[in-house]
Amino acid sequence: MTKISLGKGINAGLRAAMENDPKVVVMGEDIGKLGGVFRVTEGLQKDFGEDRVIDTPLAESGIIGTAVGLALRGYRPVCEIQFDGFVFPAYDQIINQVAKMHYRSMGKLRMPVVIRIPFGGGIGAVEHHSESPETLFAHVAGLKVVACGDPVDAYWMIQQAIASDDPVVFFEPKRRYHEKAELDESVPPALPLHKAKVVREGTDATLFCYGPMVKTCLQAAEASLEDGRNLEVVDLRTISPLDLPTIFDSVKKTRRAVVVHEAPYSLGPGSEIAARVTEECFYHLEAPVLRVAGFDTPYPPSRMEEEYLPDLDRVLDGVDRVMEF
Repeated sequence: MTKISLGKGINAGLRAAMENDPKVVVMGEDIGKLGGVFRVTEGLQKDFGEDRVIDTPLAESGIIGTAVGLALRGYRPVCEIQFDGFVFPAYDQIINQVAKMHYRSMGKLRMPVVIRIPFGGGIGAVEHHSESPETLFAHVAGLKVVACGDPVDAYWMIQQAIASDDPVVFFEPKRRYHEKAELDESVPPALPLHKAKVVREGTDATLFCYGPMVKTCLQAAEASLEDGRNLEVVDLRTISPLDLPTIFDSVKKTRRAVVVHEAPYSLGPGSEIAARVTEECFYHLEAPVLRVAGFDTPYPPSRMEEEYLPDLDRVLDGVDRVMEF
């Protein structure tokens, strides 16, 4: 049992995957000698060499295009996009090649590509460094989209994503990189990759969240005890495909739901969850499904990001509103 941060959990997971499979290669901007801007890949090039931990040019489209070729030759490339806002030059390759190759080849070809993207705000960064673009990928058939929310999940989920024969967009909550938890590497993962996790049992309402909002929702659940409310918190872990059975089971138990994410409010993951819950759990609901999210604006300058990001007060306000019905 060791205490490990979320960033170090991903590093250890990458190391384990590379030790277990010589076909796993890691590539991205400044990930080798520097170890990445967040030091998530620190030490990997030293231990596995420059042929398996590759410092690429500053060309995101080229990184993903190269990964497509590697995957077709039997490798399992893990690509790092340095920041969330830098992924868009690679969007064409991801949507038109990575996501469609298996379907285009009638199942003959697979794309075991993992695309790691640090996402979300809260670090006081400049423009293009605090985006939440997960919906843009979750909407695309052929991609799996996941987000880890704690160090233990970070360690296991990155290995599960690499082992998958399907392409996985792996979102990492950058402002949680230094959050720590106890990890026992000898204990196998409790859940498969695309399974949601009930991180706190409750009876009065459910908070659905993922990535950076898991900690915020747990704090809201603790604060709500002062008002006599017992909230359930479900870490979705996977945005596409959604683990609908776990979502429905929780709503049928608590009868109220609030979805929390940093991504913009309109057409975000919360919209899909609200629609699905309404379709399948309508007669169980005591209130409409509410959303607490980022605003429908470009991400603001860092001095204003606290006004933009869902925080404890905004989540508790959502709880108040859902309980009023």
